[in-house]
Amino acid sequence: MTITFVGHGYVGLVSAAIFADLGNTVWVIGHTKEKVENLKKGIIPIYEPGLEEVVKRNVDAGRLLFTLDYSPAISSSEVIFIAVGTPPKQSGEADLAVVFDVAKKIGAHLNGYTVVITKSTVPVGTNKKVQTIIEGVKPEKTSFDIASVPEFLREGQAISDTRHPDRIVIGTESEEAKKVLLELHAPIAAGDEHTKSPLVLTNVETAEMIKYASNAFLATKISFANAIASLSEYAGADGTKVLEAVGLDRRIGPAFLNAGAGYGGSCFPKDVKALIAISSGYGYDFTLLKEVEAVNKKTMLHIVTKAKNMLAGKIAGKKIGILGLSFKPDTDDMREAPAITVIQELLKGKAIIHAYDPVAMENAKHIIKDIVYCKDSYEVARGADMLILMTEWDEFRQIDLEKLKKEMNTPILLDGRNIYDPQVITDLGFTYKGVGR
Repeated sequence: MTITFVGHGYVGLVSAAIFADLGNTVWVIGHTKEKVENLKKGIIPIYEPGLEEVVKRNVDAGRLLFTLDYSPAISSSEVIFIAVGTPPKQSGEADLAVVFDVAKKIGAHLNGYTVVITKSTVPVGTNKKVQTIIEGVKPEKTSFDIASVPEFLREGQAISDTRHPDRIVIGTESEEAKKVLLELHAPIAAGDEHTKSPLVLTNVETAEMIKYASNAFLATKISFANAIASLSEYAGADGTKVLEAVGLDRRIGPAFLNAGAGYGGSCFPKDVKALIAISSGYGYDFTLLKEVEAVNKKTMLHIVTKAKNMLAGKIAGKKIGILGLSFKPDTDDMREAPAITVIQELLKGKAIIHAYDPVAMENAKHIIKDIVYCKDSYEVARGADMLILMTEWDEFRQIDLEKLKKEMNTPILLDGRNIYDPQVITDLGFTYKGVGR
């Protein structure tokens, strides 16, 4: 099958690479000449484990094609995915300007029958607007159907999530479009009773809502975990044990119940805001999600409060080392990373910040100014009055803690992701605090 993805971010590039790997001819339309030329050479603009190899393999095989031109890609494709960004506006609503612009360009180049799918995360009703736009510009004697096929990729695990998704959601009212999309996704859905991916076939509006509901619920679990962790600290309980026991309930499950420094990234903050805005548009005040946002912000600020307390209330002039900057491990994504809020608050208090991240520092440099970026963890620790771990990279789990301690001015460690054993750390002579412990 010949298909096209418009957009080469996490969703577009990973999905395109995997569909090409399954034997399809896949066009990817970009809008930046430099990025497209790099992608043709197998140079990818994002960090995602294993992705570079998959892209290069399929570029070399001639199955994965990158272009700036809509003409050959759209006219030759049976299926077209819109996979562009929908960043939040000041109001929290999703900005759909690029989605609608792309829809117009797609419509003008249609040829024969085509299924046009919105894979971008969009509010309920967006696909119908896309349909109207395309109908207004498409050539005569062409036909198309719309569909919503939301993505559920986790950065850092996007390849496995694309190959083996928890579910495949297909939203369309067209039987012909449904048949085409079932055929396209058949290799992904296939497997035995333990490995096959369930299919959820529904209408467009339901598919649009599923994506927002999924991300909002996961964000809610994280904020709940962090709220319980905070309460446990005040009450003298071990919040990590509380959450471990809660997660053992099969009705709840352990995923996303780990207390930490708060959630970030390209999806949860944006989609929670968007669902609040969507709800408001229908006259429903989604107060639960507003509190999810508030708890997440408090969680980040609580890290700063702990840091101040561990330094006897004085952070001005103190050298504080930050281990990890990306919002999660195995990605260079700095969007809404909790480290940004924590560092900015520490800078307001006149702290001196040195930081290190295995892959995200180049992106971080465009966002966080007035700090020193270091070559490794030990350089961060050199002369530090405190270390704060913000991202749970495996590199930090395997660090030589005794060597780290020797580099520090005072051995104070604030573990914002609970990756260390408190007893081991204190036995080494550190002053230690985690989250909920």
